[in-house]
Amino acid sequence: MKIAVLAGGRTPERDVSLRSGHRVLTALGELGHDAVLVDPAERPLAETLLELRPAICWLSLHGKEGEDGTVQRLLHLIDVPYVGSAAFDCEVAFDKMLAKDVLRRAGVPTPAWATVEGAALRDLGAGAVLGIAVERVGLPCVVKPSRSGSALGVSFVERAADLPAAVMGALSFSGAAVIEAKIEGSELALAAVGSPLEALPLVEIVPKSSVYDYAARYTAGATEYFSPARLADDVTADATSAALAAVGALGLRDLARVDLMVDSAGRPWVLEVNVSPGMTETSLVPMAACGAGMTLADVCDRILRSALDRS
Repeated sequence: MKIAVLAGGRTPERDVSLRSGHRVLTALGELGHDAVLVDPAERPLAETLLELRPAICWLSLHGKEGEDGTVQRLLHLIDVPYVGSAAFDCEVAFDKMLAKDVLRRAGVPTPAWATVEGAALRDLGAGAVLGIAVERVGLPCVVKPSRSGSALGVSFVERAADLPAAVMGALSFSGAAVIEAKIEGSELALAAVGSPLEALPLVEIVPKSSVYDYAARYTAGATEYFSPARLADDVTADATSAALAAVGALGLRDLARVDLMVDSAGRPWVLEVNVSPGMTETSLVPMAACGAGMTLADVCDRILRSALDRS
């Protein structure tokens, strides 16, 4: 089957996307497919796909355009099937501000947060309310761009005086900053595949620097991983249930990754959900597959069959 693997692009996550795309390309080749990598930064995407006419596209684009519904809407317009969630659901899941509202309404546990939009700071004098955000969320807190990935633009704030700089840092990546309560405990990820999405084993993340930032994610040896996670059975069950509730609330399909924390009392907290998770040698989905006794090719086959059954 002819499959176009879309990877690269023009976002700050370009390098990670290319690494993901090449690993998926290899896995699809092992499955016997005629897979070709298409980089929208190097070739006009719509024209290339109209010429190639692949049976389906595999989306390994990370960040804006690849995860926010943009490429999904384009593929729908030119009638090319693709792996992954529908455009609207991608748009909501990619925007942490919107996604957390959806999770809260669905009763999925997610840390307390406040949102500051760049337009409000610029036009409505919202800088005066940062102190209120600290009162609502508490310290320490985490400040994130609402629309970004790979921990880019994320800051950990211990003192209220450091909050304005952290918010401005996040706003350099996105139009809004999410100020979120910092949960202390075990950092976890759950990969879900298929349709309906089914959980692979939880991955426990232990960065050697104590912070799971961009370097810790993509530098070999910078982080220890355990799959299945070293948790009691009841905690594992609760974390898995919360993660699946999150992807269900967001309406996702084929492939998703949920990032969670489990606090000292064993309670799970969903941080965010990723619709196009990385597939690099240090990425969490391949590690979850290994924990389930599966190869990356096995997981790719399952994801691909889910998308093909739908299309």
